Amino acid sequence: MKFEYTPKGVCSRRMEIEIEGDTVVNLSVHGGCNGNLKGIAALCRGRRVDEVIEALEGLVCGNKNTSCPDQLAQALKTCKLSVSK
Repeated sequence: MKFEYTPKGVCSRRMEIEIEGDTVVNLSVHGGCNGNLKGIAALCRGRRVDEVIEALEGLVCGNKNTSCPDQLAQALKTCKLSVSK
C-alpha cells in the first residue's frame, strides 16, 4: 500500500512510503538534506514499520522539536492507523 505524508516543521516537503504487510518496501523523501534522506530511506527498506518508528521517533534537528527522521516515524504511525481502519 502506498502512502503520502506532508512533514511538519522540517525542511523535507513530502514523503512517499510503500508498505507491504508490516514492512517498509520503498521510501522517498522530497526536499531536505538529499544525501542523508536517501541514506535513511535505504536503511528503512526491508525493516518492520514498528522497528523504524522505534529507531527514529523523538529525534530532533538543531533547535527544532522534530526532525525528518522523527517526521518519518510520525508518517509511519499515520500509515498504521489508516491500515487498521
